[in-house]
Amino acid sequence: DVQLQASGGGLVQAGGSLRLSCAASGFTVDDYVIGWFRQAPGKEREAVSCRHDGSTYYSDSVRGRFTLSSDATKNTVYLQMNSLKPDDTATYYCAAAQTGPPTFWAMMYDHWGQGTLVTVSS
Repeated sequence: DVQLQASGGGLVQAGGSLRLSCAASGFTVDDYVIGWFRQAPGKEREAVSCRHDGSTYYSDSVRGRFTLSSDATKNTVYLQMNSLKPDDTATYYCAAAQTGPPTFWAMMYDHWGQGTLVTVSS
């Protein structure tokens, strides 16, 4: 059974950092397309980053500040978030797709974690 467990959210001041974790079970993270998405209150879900087969992509809004990585020994994917801004406030979700190229299209992802809330204060 494929499962994703996101964690690491919290309250941080603008300019600070957080690292989100997405622990996977039932599959190997390095074999799947992995994506991070976020949804702010009253807004649509937004793609943040995705990765597969050595290629990683970032949305314009986070490029240069966020880094997606993984630890194969822990079967966990991370999203390191630096220089956080109030606009980064959202619930963050990790997602996995068994096939396909890395994509920001949420419909392509088969499995989703439960989300972790990130709040950035000004």
